[in-house]
Amino acid sequence: MVIAIDGPGGVGKSTVSRAVARQLGIAYLDTGATYRAATLIALRSDVRLNDAHALVKEISRHAIGYRDGSILLDGVPVDSAIRGDDVTRAVSEVSAHPGVREHVVGIQRAWVDDNGGDAVVEGRDIGTVVFPDAAVKVFLTARPEVRAHRRAHDAEAGGAAIDEVAAALAARDTADATREASPMRQAHDATAIDTSDHTIAEVVAMIVALVAEPGTPDSPDDGPSDAQEA
Repeated sequence: MVIAIDGPGGVGKSTVSRAVARQLGIAYLDTGATYRAATLIALRSDVRLNDAHALVKEISRHAIGYRDGSILLDGVPVDSAIRGDDVTRAVSEVSAHPGVREHVVGIQRAWVDDNGGDAVVEGRDIGTVVFPDAAVKVFLTARPEVRAHRRAHDAEAGGAAIDEVAAALAARDTADATREASPMRQAHDATAIDTSDHTIAEVVAMIVALVAEPGTPDSPDDGPSDAQEA
């Protein structure tokens, strides 16, 4: 069973997704980290960021992995490197190329398959593109000022002022929502949750309750699904 959790930055996706995965005892994948790893590859090479063909060729020469919450590049953890300012500035441009997205989505799907098909997967196009048939789809939102306040306290913000963080979040939202390939949007069958006035525990409880609803594949109230019988 795949639980798809989408939404823009600063809504609590990563924290909530990790907590849901822990509570359900299944794997967790931060797909944003895989695009950041692809961007790091691009920055470490001589490839121009607007050269889609060269980018895909270079990225495909390297192994992007994810293990125990850590992103790996050719087997080496690069968690700090992918959160650098250079990667943050470039990731929207790199990830906007359809060819790059197709390659990275293949990595993401293979990773979930390798984990038995059960995972909490978070990102910006999981419920619409990566796993459109996910058993549970959630789209997290929050008021702009709440998002900026939360992100300003992340190490990734680098001590930037809240108004600077808010501007950066807005710019990223626009880039993600207007890109030609896999734009960020709420899936028609996703449950929207505004996290502005809820604790992490409350949001996690809401999502776990969706998983347990009758009719959800693998929920305790269901019999074997077709997938299980196969």
